[in-house]
Amino acid sequence: MPLRMTAPITHERSGILQRRIRLIVAATISYNLIEAVVAIAAGSVASSAALVGFGLDSTIEVLSAAAVAWQFTRPDPERWEKPTLRVIAVAFFALAAYVTVSSLLTLVARVEVQHSPVGIALTALSVAVMPFLSYAERRAGRELGSATAVADSKQTLICTYSLRPS
Repeated sequence: MPLRMTAPITHERSGILQRRIRLIVAATISYNLIEAVVAIAAGSVASSAALVGFGLDSTIEVLSAAAVAWQFTRPDPERWEKPTLRVIAVAFFALAAYVTVSSLLTLVARVEVQHSPVGIALTALSVAVMPFLSYAERRAGRELGSATAVADSKQTLICTYSLRPS
């Protein structure tokens, strides 16, 4: 089923949407790189495996967004749809594996959660920022008919749902 349900878009509108997607993924990459550095540093200071894991999770989101950014820097982005979707799929599986393993380890080891003010602030900020980025990318991706932009927006939203650093 096609992503775009409206009449075909003009070449000019397509260019606008492609630029918009590039800006959104650039913002997503920038935010997640900062998030990863802050989370890993704060997690190391607080000896919080959950916070370090949260930072590593952010790097998975960077991988997915970077694949879309790469695709939309190509002269013919539609041609690169399938390889980019494969990279996003790998990122989805990596995220699923991370969430599963970290959850199981926490349950099995009965880890007592240590709260971190930095982790709480980072989570609050991410809960505000990430759904906005996801929505904007999904909206532009649907209008453009880009499966990769829509898939990456879902990756961003899943990262929002998996927020749980201590």
